[in-house]
Amino acid sequence: MPLTNLEKYKLVLASASPRRQQLLKELGLEFEVRPADVDEFYPENLGMTAIPEYLAQLKADVLVQNMADDELIITADTIVWKDDKVLGKPADKTEAVTMLKSLSGTQHQVITGINLQSKRKKISFHAVTEVWFDELSDQEIDYYIEKYQPYDKAGSYGIQEWIGFVGIYKIEGSFYNVMGLPIHKLYQYLKEF
Repeated sequence: MPLTNLEKYKLVLASASPRRQQLLKELGLEFEVRPADVDEFYPENLGMTAIPEYLAQLKADVLVQNMADDELIITADTIVWKDDKVLGKPADKTEAVTMLKSLSGTQHQVITGINLQSKRKKISFHAVTEVWFDELSDQEIDYYIEKYQPYDKAGSYGIQEWIGFVGIYKIEGSFYNVMGLPIHKLYQYLKEF
């Protein structure tokens, strides 16, 4: 395995996201899943890239106080940024419809903040992906929400699902970042850890 520098660590992914777990497994890494349960609130004065980095650090802060000497904790948070505000996870169908209508026919950013932390070292970084949606009909939005229940996804959508196939016509940046983990950038930082 190329990441031999990580052999001295027990990796911990502080996320219940099945997408993040799948992407990390695809790197060939073995890790424990230990979700960090935090209220995802942040200071209002934070900007687009600072918000997910702050939230990733918040998740790390919960776990590092009890971490073992040989553990490396990976935390992440992903936001959708549109018109200078965060589109978080929708609370219900009405909110999901509103979010998807606001994304329809427009461009937005997906930002993931990552925190890598051991007892001796810490690295924080982020990745930004520009995403362009085609116009979505009310029928398409309703179909997607009913079939895929995107209530655990920032911005009410998953790029790897039906709506990504039919609605997203262009991205600039990492596809995997839109799924919740900028895997190429993460790999580069893990090589240096």
